[in-house]
Amino acid sequence: MTPSRRLLGIAGGVGAAATGVAAAALTIATRHRRKGEDPHRDEPLGQLEADRVSTVAADDGIPLHVEEVDPADGGEPDVTLIGVHGFALSLPSWHFQRRDIAELRLPRVRQVYYDHRGHGRSGPVTAETATMEQLAADLHSVIRAMAPRPPVVLMGHSVGGMAIMALAEEEPELFADRIRGVSLMATAAGDVSSAGLPRAVLSRYSPVGWGVGGIGGLADWQPELVEFARAASGQLTRRAVRRLAFGRDVSPTVLDFLLDLLDVSPVNELVKFIGSVGSHDRYAALAGLRHAEVQVIAGDADLMLPFSHSERIVSELPGTELIRLAGAGHVPQLEHPDVVTSYLIDLLQRCCHPEGRTGPKEDTVRELFRRWLP
Repeated sequence: MTPSRRLLGIAGGVGAAATGVAAAALTIATRHRRKGEDPHRDEPLGQLEADRVSTVAADDGIPLHVEEVDPADGGEPDVTLIGVHGFALSLPSWHFQRRDIAELRLPRVRQVYYDHRGHGRSGPVTAETATMEQLAADLHSVIRAMAPRPPVVLMGHSVGGMAIMALAEEEPELFADRIRGVSLMATAAGDVSSAGLPRAVLSRYSPVGWGVGGIGGLADWQPELVEFARAASGQLTRRAVRRLAFGRDVSPTVLDFLLDLLDVSPVNELVKFIGSVGSHDRYAALAGLRHAEVQVIAGDADLMLPFSHSERIVSELPGTELIRLAGAGHVPQLEHPDVVTSYLIDLLQRCCHPEGRTGPKEDTVRELFRRWLP
């Protein structure tokens, strides 16, 4: 068991809102002691077993692959956490959160993870159903089937966060009743094509050029869709994915894991989402989240969805917590997993125990930790 997991298991039984702060402290201290090493060299990435595996039928009958994880100590869960993964990825991208939150005892958390249609082990997508509205409807189907009672917390990465916003637009009453908290990671509420990675930067990393023919060519792609570019004809090198997805420092083992994840979903499925991601505009829908506890986590070195997108979300939704990860890229839950998980724990605790909000003392400690982040 890693030091951070051991702390989560112990502090989770006696702590309150400061559990996440403590986890971040130990993580940062450990990172400094092991500088130059690969902290995840022996991590069984993507190999965690679920307590239950099932299929949820979407509203049009498409099967959605779902996995459940119970609290490790067998206790009764206090809250259900649903992970909504990013574009071109699949549910194993939540590996570290899934691993560590299972150890938590205050609150005990039942975790639910699923693959979007056209991704991972879920059913196929068509041009007509490759829309953000459909992804929102799929999420609603998962909530109805797997989390019929509150409290529920949603965490969405990238396109997963966009799907949550689309659900808030379609079903705002869910966020006034069943869904108590939302964590949005490296995502945007709109203007996806207004800021991101320019074509000139991408071309430097492609060893064979960017002629993708039948799928429209790179000039027509939105920045968010760079996530699956390596899978499209294998044109991006390992060095390119490292540059495009992560910030300053990343474990080589984690990088290899991301490359494996990008190879899972067929490109002919993924390409169908291009138009929907590019036209995503949910600024008005953010009002549907106003009754929930909301946090936004993002790296300020994200090349695909720059940090300004996160700042815009917070400006449109007063009271939202903004967490800036210095030097982090587009996949913070893999790049800085323990820090991200510590903030998730804070959110989960606030949703179960409103009186457990962090106070001035904890905020001061957090500010100190931020200065230490790489």
